[in-house]
Amino acid sequence: MPSLKDIRKRISSVKNTQKITRALKLVSAAKLSRAQRELGRLKPYAEKQQALIRDLVAELGGDASPLLATRERVRRVAVLVVASDRGMCGGFNSNLLKAFARVVAEREQRGAEVVCYTLGRRATQFVEKGKFTLEANLGEALAADLVERLPGVVQGLVGRFLAGELDEVLVVSNRFINAITQTPSTQQLLPIQGASAGAAAPAGERIYEPGRQQLLDFILPRSLEIKARALLLESVTGEHAARMNAMNNATDNAADMIQSLTLDLNRARQAAITTELMEIISGAEALK
Repeated sequence: MPSLKDIRKRISSVKNTQKITRALKLVSAAKLSRAQRELGRLKPYAEKQQALIRDLVAELGGDASPLLATRERVRRVAVLVVASDRGMCGGFNSNLLKAFARVVAEREQRGAEVVCYTLGRRATQFVEKGKFTLEANLGEALAADLVERLPGVVQGLVGRFLAGELDEVLVVSNRFINAITQTPSTQQLLPIQGASAGAAAPAGERIYEPGRQQLLDFILPRSLEIKARALLLESVTGEHAARMNAMNNATDNAADMIQSLTLDLNRARQAAITTELMEIISGAEALK
């Protein structure tokens, strides 16, 4: 059995760890609340934007923009994988990166060349260590200047798609379901989906300024920026939720460990006291 000193050291160490995990849980809970509010503000705008695009495509037809055109043969695919910058968030990254590897393998089996764009340090580390083609490292997922850089990244992908350098653009990220559940999701960024020409035309007559085609050409690239922003926000929100849950579990486990070590400490103290009493009694008997 470990000595009393060793057990006390372990209890002190676990208590210090528990303080850290509890603090990380509280920090993640606050960040989660802010991220959820930001995501909630973005969704209504994105939904209205998608509704307008569907109306325009319904009136103009499915060939109204090259961003809507599906390529007959997909030769080159760009996959943007969005992970976290740090760990300590359970299976948030591992599940996502497994899904990303499956997507790449599936496209390669179809004969397509896959190039990877990474966002988040964990994604970059995984791609660099694996047998993947890293096209660009977009930096950290929580970088302060990412909001300003994201439109440029999306427009760069749009330009390469229109030039024929890319036939498909996918985004692999974690979808935020709720504070407990985050699931890996693969979304197609290009060509744009969900704007079918068969959608019902809007009721009544609308007047567009400057015109339907000009409006569609203007709004489609910006809708991609909004979609990419929403996917990033979902990933960040899911990361905070995953870390909060992981740190909550770690705090509970630390409490259980402290309780178990305290029982060991009490047993060791009782054994030490019993041993001392036996020695005293044996000494007294020897003096008789």
